[in-house]
Amino acid sequence: MTEWPEARPNDNRGPRYGHGSASAQPESARVMRQVRRGPVAPPGQGAYGGSVPQQPSYVDGSGHGGGYDDYNTGQVYGSPGGGGPGGPGSPGGDGRYAQRPAPDWRRRIKVTSITVAAVLIVTTVGTYFWADSKLNREVDLSIVLDRPEAGEGTNYLIVGSDSRAGLTDEQKKKLRTGSAEGKRTDSMMILHTGSNGPTLISLPRDSNVEIPTFKGSESGKTFQGAGRHVKLNAAYAEDGPELLVRTVEFNTGLHIDHYVEIGFAGFANIVDAVGGVEMDIPQDIKDTKSGADFKKGKQTLNGEEALAFVRTRYALAGSDLDRTKNQQKFLSALASQVATPGTVLNPFKLYPTMGAGLDSLIVDKDMSLFGLADMFWSMKGVSGGDGTSLNMPLAGSSGGNLLWDKAKVKQLVNQLNNDEKVTVKGD
Repeated sequence: MTEWPEARPNDNRGPRYGHGSASAQPESARVMRQVRRGPVAPPGQGAYGGSVPQQPSYVDGSGHGGGYDDYNTGQVYGSPGGGGPGGPGSPGGDGRYAQRPAPDWRRRIKVTSITVAAVLIVTTVGTYFWADSKLNREVDLSIVLDRPEAGEGTNYLIVGSDSRAGLTDEQKKKLRTGSAEGKRTDSMMILHTGSNGPTLISLPRDSNVEIPTFKGSESGKTFQGAGRHVKLNAAYAEDGPELLVRTVEFNTGLHIDHYVEIGFAGFANIVDAVGGVEMDIPQDIKDTKSGADFKKGKQTLNGEEALAFVRTRYALAGSDLDRTKNQQKFLSALASQVATPGTVLNPFKLYPTMGAGLDSLIVDKDMSLFGLADMFWSMKGVSGGDGTSLNMPLAGSSGGNLLWDKAKVKQLVNQLNNDEKVTVKGD
């Protein structure tokens, strides 16, 4: 039996430090190659002598080494880019860790602003070209003969047609549009925009007008005027928008700059797209032909109800004249609804509204989106009290046709051409 602290029998490792060795001599670097001890402290200066013994240095096994910073062949501490003295996050000379640089908020705000601006520009340009491509520029005003000189401001001829294009049999029944072939004008208005506020003038479809010499829109053939008098809506039925513009210009002397037309389906779709239009119905209305059934007072009309309201004729005491006044009120209210921030700034409302409206509008070949926007904003101005609305001044009727008051019409046209404030009163 071996007694401590003598070495074990048959232990040929020799007197070494560890494994019960009685020797105080540490293992050599040959056994622990990675460690190299410094010289032994002189007597009296050991751990209890008041001084700190020299720390071991580490080598890579081939005699190369340094301080704590080197281990084998890799640099762990203190190397460039590392975490030792002088590296990021290392203690400074005063023992505190170096702080990271403060964020450059000015640069971040600048980059964010540029990014947002770029997105807005791309979205706006994309929306413009998308909307512009949807406009149906079908009316060629260049073929209109003997046109009056253009005055100050801009004149739009706005037409509501009874076109059933795009309506299914079920929709025709629901909207009570009937199934007549072709299309006729259900309403006609002139909107003048200028420096003295917008003016909206309704042209009763039963107005007595003369059909002048005109050029056929499809045949290109010239048809000589023979002093033939008809109702105004007959001009459209005879040769479409171009003859209607020619007839209005000939009978008023007012130059028409742009033409805008919308059918039954498009009208109802726009109203539904904006979520309905609030109207103050002036009286109880019940019309079996148009389908109108309203109580007096404020209410929100959907597309079907709105179409019934603007088409109501026989339930009103003033017949077509009262109907044109209701049409003016509704179109102005519709324009106000479309031009609200709730529609313009809400893409979930804006794009469906634009899609429904632009798909169903028929305009002249020179109409731009900016011109169309000007028209809508001006109609909103009429309902907001910044403009004037009236019917064409009348002087009686003959054979069921409404006769215009020629003196008042001339005065009205002069005021519009000179972009003056309209003082003429209509019916």
